[in-house]
Parts: sequence; structure tokens; C-alpha cells
Amino acid sequence: MKPKIEVPGGEKEILLHTCCAPCSSAIVEFLLAHEVRPTLFYYNPNIFPNEEYEKRKAECIRHTKMLGLAFVDADYDHALWLERVKGMENEPERGMRCLQCFKLRLTATASYSAENGYQVFTSTLAASRWKDLMQIKEAGESAAALFPNLVFWAHNWRKGGLSERRNELVRRFDFYNQSYCGCEFSRR
Repeated sequence: MKPKIEVPGGEKEILLHTCCAPCSSAIVEFLLAHEVRPTLFYYNPNIFPNEEYEKRKAECIRHTKMLGLAFVDADYDHALWLERVKGMENEPERGMRCLQCFKLRLTATASYSAENGYQVFTSTLAASRWKDLMQIKEAGESAAALFPNLVFWAHNWRKGGLSERRNELVRRFDFYNQSYCGCEFSRR
């Protein structure tokens, strides 16, 4: 018997902010197994260079097409992202630059959620062992608070074998698996 998940409000359709196909693969499989249908929302202005952004987006599109899911391609505005993290270029990973990055991306996700009738949104950012879960939760909850009746589902997507399953799915589908978070500052 599979463990039951508790989606806030018992929602069956949610918006899933996704950073890449590898991170979303096990999460999407898990959600579908629990009769929750995600729409994948791709908003990642932090990714640099543009070729890297396009490669990750193409893999997300390939993944969603395989599963018959909806994919939302949000605008790529790297200049806006650079403006928002200005002065934080030398912050370490999990530092203030990451928190600001999460706030920008999850606020855009919350806005799309509210405008398109979603009551709950979550993010694949919480699947990465390189990310601070408390920062993701703070960014998601502050973004949700901007819109009435919207909930950020702060779920730890690393637990329950999902990290191991992610690795299996990356191999099975031969997903491009990047070696850095996405921004030019994380490449160091």
C-alpha cells in the first residue's frame, strides 16, 4: 500500500514550478500515482547562459509530452534576475542570493497560479540537496501570501525514496542532467 500524501485543500490539480526534467521526474511520477495532476511551470531567469536555459527547457517539454501534461513556458528575463541579485554575486550557495532567486521565481509562480485558478503550488527546488529547504519554504509562503486563498505546498521532495527514483528516471529517459544550479555564480 502506497503512503498517502496530503495535498493542501485536497487539491487534485496543482501548479509545479520546475527547474529541470531531472528534478521534476520523480515528483511528477509521485503526484500522478496519488491522482494529483501537475501543470509544469518553467520560470527560471537565473539560468545562464541562454543555451543552458534552452537545453533544460527542451528536456522539460520532452518530459511533459511523454506524460501528456501541460507545460507553461514563462518568460526568460535574465537581466531582471541579475538586477534582483545585484550586490549578492559573491554570496555562497544557500546564501542570500539563493533566497532572492527563490523569491523572484516563486512569486512569478504564485502570480500565474492566482491568475489561472490554481489553489496550490509547489516547486521542484525542494528536490535538490544543494538547496536550503527553509529558504524555499520562506520564499514560497511569502509569494503565496500576496494572493488571497493561495497556498504554497512546502513539501520535502527529497524524502520517501524520491531522490533515488530521480536518479533512476534520469538514466531511464536519458535526461540531460546539469552539473550546476543554473546561475553563473553557482558555476564557480
